[in-house]
Amino acid sequence: MSIHVIGVDAYALGWVGVELRDGAFGRAVLAATLYEIVAGSSGAAVIGVDIPLGMLPDRWRAADTLAADQLGPRRGSVFRVPPRAVWQEPDFASANRLCRELTGAGLSRQSWALRPKLLEANAIWERHPGLLFEAHPEVSFRTMAGEPLPHAKKTWSGQTRRRELLARNGIVLPDKLGPAGQAPPDDILDAAAVAWTAHRVATGAALSHPSPPEEENGSRIAIYY
Repeated sequence: MSIHVIGVDAYALGWVGVELRDGAFGRAVLAATLYEIVAGSSGAAVIGVDIPLGMLPDRWRAADTLAADQLGPRRGSVFRVPPRAVWQEPDFASANRLCRELTGAGLSRQSWALRPKLLEANAIWERHPGLLFEAHPEVSFRTMAGEPLPHAKKTWSGQTRRRELLARNGIVLPDKLGPAGQAPPDDILDAAAVAWTAHRVATGAALSHPSPPEEENGSRIAIYY
C-alpha cells in the first residue's frame, strides 16, 4: 500500500505543500489556506506543518527550547510559542503585555505575524486528530545531515546543501514545479523537509522534541523529526 504524505510550509501569500508517495516526490502545490491543502490531500496519511501546533496555558513549550538547542547557528529559526491566552488577544500590544505577565518575557512581532496561520492550523489540528503533525525544517535537515547546517536557507550554499540532503533521502525536487514554482525556493525546500518528517511519522520512524511529548487536554505537543 502506497504511503502518501504532505509537508506544508507557510509563506507570504499562503501555503506551499510538497507531496510524497512512498518517500519520493509526487507534486508541489500552492494554496491560499491550509484548509485547501487538507481538503485536497486525497487521503494523505500524515500532513506535516511548519507551524506550532498546541499551546500551554501558562508557560512556554519545551519543544521549542529543545529544538533550538539542537540547531547551533540555525537556532534563531525556532521561536518560542507563548501561552494559549496570548494568541486570543486582539492586537500585538495587549498580547505582548499578557505574555510578559504570564512568562516574564515579551512576544516578538515576528511571532505575532504568524497568528492567523497559527490559529488556522490549530483549528484543523483539533478537528482532525492524528492527521497534522508539527515539524520544523531546520530540525529535519539537521537530522538528515547529522549536524547543524552552517549556511542559512536563503543563501546559495544553504539551498544547495538542503537540496542535496533531500536528494540523498530520496526526495528529488524537479526544476519545474508548475504554479508552485512561484513560491520562494527556501519555502519549497522547507516544505519538502517537513514532508520527509511526515513520511517518518507515517512509517513510525519519527522522533520528537520533547520525548515523550508534553500533554495538554489530551493533545500531544511536540516538534517531530
